[in-house]
Amino acid sequence: MCCPESPSGQMELRRTREPSNKRVKPLSRVTSLANLIPPVKATPLKRFGQTLQRSISFRSESRPDVLAPRPWSRNAASSSTKRRDSKLWSETFDVCVNQVLTSKEIKRQEAIFELSQGEEDLIEDLKLAKKAYHDPMLKLSIMTEQELNQIFGTLDSLIPLHEDLLSQLRDIRKPDGSTEHVGPILVGWLPCLSSYDSYCSNQVAAKALLDHKKQDHRVQDFLQRCLESPFSRKLDLWNFLDIPRSRLVKYPLLLREILRHTPNDNPDQQHLEEAVNIIQGIVAEINTKTGESECRYYKERLLYLEDGQKDSLIDSSRVLCCHGELKNNRGVKLHVFLFQEVLVITRAVTHNEQLCYQMYRQPIPVKDLLLEDLQDGEVRLGGSLRGAFSNNERIKNFFRVSFKNGSQSQTHSLQANDTFNKQQWLNCIRQAKETVLCAAGQAGVLDSEGPFINPATGSREPQGETKLEQMDQSDSDSDCSMDTSEVSLDCERMEQTDSSCGDSRHVESNV
Repeated sequence: MCCPESPSGQMELRRTREPSNKRVKPLSRVTSLANLIPPVKATPLKRFGQTLQRSISFRSESRPDVLAPRPWSRNAASSSTKRRDSKLWSETFDVCVNQVLTSKEIKRQEAIFELSQGEEDLIEDLKLAKKAYHDPMLKLSIMTEQELNQIFGTLDSLIPLHEDLLSQLRDIRKPDGSTEHVGPILVGWLPCLSSYDSYCSNQVAAKALLDHKKQDHRVQDFLQRCLESPFSRKLDLWNFLDIPRSRLVKYPLLLREILRHTPNDNPDQQHLEEAVNIIQGIVAEINTKTGESECRYYKERLLYLEDGQKDSLIDSSRVLCCHGELKNNRGVKLHVFLFQEVLVITRAVTHNEQLCYQMYRQPIPVKDLLLEDLQDGEVRLGGSLRGAFSNNERIKNFFRVSFKNGSQSQTHSLQANDTFNKQQWLNCIRQAKETVLCAAGQAGVLDSEGPFINPATGSREPQGETKLEQMDQSDSDSDCSMDTSEVSLDCERMEQTDSSCGDSRHVESNV
């Protein structure tokens, strides 16, 4: 024991007598590492090889996708979305299954339960979209009925469709929570998903109209209030409208998972295999029609400065391989479209309060297009002074497209926003060129590090310094041909994309 008169004893008495003004701050528990990781900004390239496999999104017209917090807002809405807590079959039903069912059967029951639970969540979200967004905006005259019908499409008709499947799945569930056979129900129900055709085909126009309406301060305020409300789970309106498409492309995965854990001697296996074939056919058919709808949408929004810019290759195109924003070596933002047989370079403009795309140069036939992958630092930026004082980031990720046919010639040095995005463009253009040449009976050879080798001569285009300077000069001169205001477009969030290109492969993007 310390003596009260000793220094240590006096210090001890002081601790006991003096009240503490310090507050102990409780440690916050990190429940998920995902909350600490910021969202990844994806690359501005859209590919349409598998349209349904990605979420359709657009650049907003001079405003970001996530609305800015309003003056009345206490806290800005978090950019991270809140997901529902996942439920497991073995945790939902209070039964002892370990002694009765094998590990494989438990996984099968979990997969069947996930299918059922997903239907329940989907129905809840579709009803929420109508009750919390559609009906109030109609009642408050924030949007007209015609505008809401365009944005929401046939969403109402999807609710009873999924309620039917959920009801059937619940009816065949045993009292202990297990389910024996789901194959016959799925084989009979899946053909109903063909009604998704009109809903998915409408999504391009619906998203464009929604982005345009967000410029209205009443629409903006309403959507922001909803975004900050607990019911939204930090999802905006478009996230709710895109949920049906996401669900549609998930069915093949869900059914394969159930099939994977179904024994070969189970009578359900044959029905499940049939169900997988049915849903794959439906998704492929809807995907084709949706791609054609998107291609048609953008063709209708091309503006021509003169009749000579119109090209029959554009009119005959039914597939838009990819499109997105690129910059030339003068920093001018261009929106480039790669159709089946023609590359179209445009500038985004506002026309009649709609985002349109004004032709920048004559369309370039893919069969005559020369592609060159440029090394970092190989391109000069719009003049010697500007290039001399530019940083390294501004001279990275360039590639060059050129075209010459008689007296007509074009050269464009185009910059992607990162290496991955650049590689996507290179892959898309190369495959489009290869497809066109194969269709024409020409065996063109692709060079991954240089231009496309000319199938007629078998030679590669020269890459000397003189030719590079001529090409850069051509890029610089090309900016003077347009006399129109440039619309600043903000990059939106996109889903991750596949690195390979082609109609049978998918890139998730929206731009």
